[in-house]
Amino acid sequence: MKIITVHHPHSFKKDDFPPMVLALGYFDGIHKGHQRVIKTAVQSAEDQHLHSAVMTFDPHPSVVLGHKHKHIHFITPLEDKKEIISSLGVDYLFVVRFTSEFAGLLPQEFVDQYIINLNVRQVVAGFDYSYGRMGKGTMETLPFHSRERFTSITVPKLTEEEDKISSTLIRNHLKEGDVSKVIKLLDRPYRMKGTVIHGEKRGRKIGFPTANIELAHPYLIPKNGVYAVRMNINNKWCDGVCNVGFKPTFKNPDEYSLSIEVHLFDFHSSIYGEEVYIEWYKRIRDEQKFSGIEELISQIQRDKDTAITYFSGI
Repeated sequence: MKIITVHHPHSFKKDDFPPMVLALGYFDGIHKGHQRVIKTAVQSAEDQHLHSAVMTFDPHPSVVLGHKHKHIHFITPLEDKKEIISSLGVDYLFVVRFTSEFAGLLPQEFVDQYIINLNVRQVVAGFDYSYGRMGKGTMETLPFHSRERFTSITVPKLTEEEDKISSTLIRNHLKEGDVSKVIKLLDRPYRMKGTVIHGEKRGRKIGFPTANIELAHPYLIPKNGVYAVRMNINNKWCDGVCNVGFKPTFKNPDEYSLSIEVHLFDFHSSIYGEEVYIEWYKRIRDEQKFSGIEELISQIQRDKDTAITYFSGI
């Protein structure tokens, strides 16, 4: 897949690209609805002997359009998005830098410069996709703005248990810690990339050594608590339990430093500095403060047993 970063105003011409079928969207999460849009474009391109392409935007539009400085946490940061889109068989990925000037384009200007001028023969997008200043362009207006240079396919709403599959729904489930529901919406476990760093090594002293994870990107972290997870180290997946939170048994309540610690089952190697992936499968319990070390050890063992039972059943 060829990745092209586009700065506005761009100088690309129609002759710079082969005829393409283009999937449009921000695609945070690349959930089942997004996948349907992208796979529709890939299949349509194949049927027409054209190239397939995806156009996404960076940073998130709300960072530019919001009245206050906004720090966004992502389901799929841009680097992860690139990997997943590539895995779907896309030929070209356009990453458009979202700026105030770009946001001010009229719908017709966006279509002329970012669809027609890029040699797009067909556009695929979700039913609720909008474009141009203040989102005034919609899939209903796109045929008018196309100047009869390209056709379009509108992908209808996709639901899960009567709820529209959306990035907002996924975010809400993550904030509640319901990672099991997120798996259904993404059609894969929620995944994060990070590096193993040195921690306080308390886990090792009580018989449950943990890997402290520093995240590689600003991910949306699930609600504080204990989870059944899998971690990939050197291309090998290992089962474990993960604690997300502030370690209240040890920490002064005034010391707010969020940590992500993973205890892997039957794992004894030193992995400091290794790049790892964490996949989130099931929430086990809330984070809690224990009256002593023995109570903590007993609970960690129960958490471990719960996770082992879970993984043995999937």
